[in-house]
Amino acid sequence: MAEKAAHYHYALGRRKSSTARVRLMNGKGKITVNGKDANEYFADSKAIMHELMKPFVVLEMEANKYDISAVVSGGGHAGQSDAIRLGIAKALAVMNEDLRGTLRRADLLGRDQREKERKKFGLKGARKQRQFTKR
Repeated sequence: MAEKAAHYHYALGRRKSSTARVRLMNGKGKITVNGKDANEYFADSKAIMHELMKPFVVLEMEANKYDISAVVSGGGHAGQSDAIRLGIAKALAVMNEDLRGTLRRADLLGRDQREKERKKFGLKGARKQRQFTKR
């Protein structure tokens, strides 16, 4: 049986319809998303991997000192990566309360509350109306 990490810091991150449950523990810099390596899960996207590392870059910390395990559901890759980033930032703030101010100033602890607007009755979409005919 695989050995479990003795101690980890847990945080929940959300974005659009994505929810990420993130565990931050001491390790060698391995990032696992839904049981796969993050590069494999996000198809070697450098932009998404850079987005995931943002909390460490802002804090000028070495990301290779921590292992990150994330279980994410819902949404697409962009929403999922933002949810994981928020989860990492929250876990770092839980780990060390002194980092909270720096993360807050960098806008990494706030949830982006924008969601998809629902379709309204009588319309074609959330706001799109039927084509106007004069005669």
